[in-house]
Amino acid sequence: MPFIEANGITVHYDLTGPVGAPVLLLANSIGTSFHIWDAMVPALSRRYRLLRYDMRGHGLTQVTPVTEAAGYTMDTLADDAAALLDALDIARAHVCGLSIGGMMAQRLAVRTPQRVQGLVLCDTAGLIGPPSVWADRIAAIRARGMASIADGVMARWFTEGFRAERPDQIRGYVAMLGRTTEDGYVGCAMAIRDADLRVDNARIAAPTLVVVGEQDLATPPALAEELAARIPGARLAVLSDAAHIPCVERPNELAALIGDFLDALPRD
Repeated sequence: MPFIEANGITVHYDLTGPVGAPVLLLANSIGTSFHIWDAMVPALSRRYRLLRYDMRGHGLTQVTPVTEAAGYTMDTLADDAAALLDALDIARAHVCGLSIGGMMAQRLAVRTPQRVQGLVLCDTAGLIGPPSVWADRIAAIRARGMASIADGVMARWFTEGFRAERPDQIRGYVAMLGRTTEDGYVGCAMAIRDADLRVDNARIAAPTLVVVGEQDLATPPALAEELAARIPGARLAVLSDAAHIPCVERPNELAALIGDFLDALPRD
């Protein structure tokens, strides 16, 4: 298991695919690890060098303390990603982020435009709220632990059909969520709560694809449409029979969308 120091924390990552191929950075959603991308690795790693990593406080990446007054910020998470690229001597990459990973990717594209060759934003938005949603979730976690939010989270992550047909996978994702550190989840929840990226997104210069699951309850298609409208030249794609985590529910279709979009971009 590879680990590396970046932005003052120890980051768990995986780098696979042909040496010399364009790098595609994949950023996970809140409450998950980089393994949510596993089913897409075989298809994408033939053409791209895939860099997956666990976000701060998630998976096996180091957690940093959170207080009621100070959590993580979206700038901190973007700096984590930029520092990981620096530590691995990667000057420029395509970036694909899911949910909070997509918010991080928006921020990275604004703060360090020279680093982002192509941008894919999955099931995310410039503003995910209202803040009271995150305040309630943080309070529940602090009072009753990560397990207390599992049922509600699964209902947002996956379609009803998927939950009924794949109970073994749902149990696995409940375990993944439950093993996320409280400070890691709460810190990232505070970053989402406090981030409004909508105005700055007009500054994104990278070619952008916005993807959303048709049945996404957390960041529904209307938010994806708004996100695409605020980014110059962005394209929008809607995946049917998918909710908030299409890399699990529809990995082949999502991999094809990403591959076709990135393959059409000029090579550096």
